[in-house]
Amino acid sequence: MTNPENNLANYTKGGRDDSSSSQELGGSPAFSESTTRNSACAKGRQFAIQQAECGIDTGVDASANLQPAEPEHFTVPDEYAGLRLDQVLVKFFPEYSRSRLQEWIVQHQVTVDGEFATAKQKVWGGEKLAVLPQSHPAEQPYLPEDIALDIVYEDDALLVINKPVGLVVHPGSGNWEGTLLNALLHHAPQLAEIPRAGIVHRLDKDTSGLLVVAKTLTAQTALVRQLEARSVQREYLALVHGELTRAGKVDAPIGRHPSQRVKMAVVEHGKPAVTHYQIEMKFPSCTLLRCRLETGRTHQIRVHLAQIGYPLVGDGVYLKGPQKCVPKLRGLLNGFPRQALHATRLALEHPVTGERMEWHAPLPQDMVQLLLQIKAIVNEPA
Repeated sequence: MTNPENNLANYTKGGRDDSSSSQELGGSPAFSESTTRNSACAKGRQFAIQQAECGIDTGVDASANLQPAEPEHFTVPDEYAGLRLDQVLVKFFPEYSRSRLQEWIVQHQVTVDGEFATAKQKVWGGEKLAVLPQSHPAEQPYLPEDIALDIVYEDDALLVINKPVGLVVHPGSGNWEGTLLNALLHHAPQLAEIPRAGIVHRLDKDTSGLLVVAKTLTAQTALVRQLEARSVQREYLALVHGELTRAGKVDAPIGRHPSQRVKMAVVEHGKPAVTHYQIEMKFPSCTLLRCRLETGRTHQIRVHLAQIGYPLVGDGVYLKGPQKCVPKLRGLLNGFPRQALHATRLALEHPVTGERMEWHAPLPQDMVQLLLQIKAIVNEPA
């Protein structure tokens, strides 16, 4: 355990540990461009799209087997007279949600008797519909993007990245481009042949730190097996509200929140999840912890620490109301703009050589400055 007077040298050193070797539609001139969609509307891919519409990122790759879409033509049956157009489209395209179909209308992918349809338009039977299904972003192939990467280590099998705050790891709802996956495809185009471009675990958008990527199928399989066997060591530095007095462990299952589906929670029938923590620095009203994962559930550290009453500073999702805090630190802690969490250490067996390797990433500047400001305020004369 260290005290507030200790400096931050151990958390701001760069580099890894020295011990590692480390168209037009026929009869509908209103359409001018074709789009793409999944050729068969496969159930698994459609499920991923539906989940994405609900704000849930399933991680399912929905980009394969695309081909140019052909316009589909229908005549409105007389029995549909008086229905809104989107209600009729649901009957012709039951595999899509009504919100998706309404988007097609707004995006001028639907014509009625050769004219663009409107959102609240009704039909009366006999109208000629032309529909060019508009692909969802999840159906599009992922494209390489020239995004700078902080590469800590790279060889023919592995790539270890120090992910910055704000970078989404994998495309998902609201983030279909500008992700780590897009950057990886630019850095190493061969990763297009590897599922998820070699990504085997994730960090939240606003969590910084170390993440390993496999560059071959063999390496990916080996890393996944290590994760399943819990032999990959992952340690995080987390600044939490509250003053802990001892190290501990949280062993509590995690699953989707029963009512807020974009959140995770400790739930009875969730997946097993274990987090170990120890104290690194103690301050009035907050504590810097080193957390070690046995498992890797979504939002695991954030959920577990909130569950025991010590939520992460800056966590806008899992913080529940104002936290007890000495007045002189309240503004600083409440103003931190993201969860104060950083993946600082990663250790695993090389998937080809079997060598045990280890990397370290220093705290990002925003967390360094936060800790320095806390120390300065705490040490101010009364």
